[in-house]
Amino acid sequence: MKKEMTIFYEVHDNIYVNLTNKCPCACTFCLRQTRDHMENSHVLWLEHAPSFEEVQEAMKAVDFSKYKEVVFCGFGEPTERLELLCKTAAYLKEQGVRCIRLNTNGLSDLLHERKTAQDLHGLVDIVSISLNAGTEEEYQKVTRPKFPNAFAALQEFAADCKNSVPTVMYSVVDVLPKTELDAAQALADRQGIPLRVRKFEH
Repeated sequence: MKKEMTIFYEVHDNIYVNLTNKCPCACTFCLRQTRDHMENSHVLWLEHAPSFEEVQEAMKAVDFSKYKEVVFCGFGEPTERLELLCKTAAYLKEQGVRCIRLNTNGLSDLLHERKTAQDLHGLVDIVSISLNAGTEEEYQKVTRPKFPNAFAALQEFAADCKNSVPTVMYSVVDVLPKTELDAAQALADRQGIPLRVRKFEH
């Protein structure tokens, strides 16, 4: 019997979309290191990269009107599947979904070797970028990206998103030392981007 893949899963009042398990980072605090699911989900490790048709099929079991937001965020970096992300977001908008959020590490431009923020225009309402640190040295230590210029690239992507998406924000986890939180706030302020300090989940 074919194992069912978890493409959609609930977190609080939102429905999350799990499109890939690939990611260019190996964050020290990543939930994937300590669990294989979220509170209300089945296993989030995907048997294979789902097709658009499989995503559409999985949608049939979801009542999207129940949720505040549809969030592209799973056990991988959603922009690894940028084309599928945009195609799915467009389809969700056609179905009447009002608010679509992308939780990302901000490295889409490096993944696709081009500017990508404009791809999200008209499809994504909120982009939340994991800043993870306030300085490049700490970012490299905590995020461990495969790209050497990741810290600068995510800031450039964030700036581009301001011209393509209604709401852009940075996020950091609350376990960072105060010096890093202050540095992250200063960086966000320089770019005119709100910073959300989120609770670290074990």
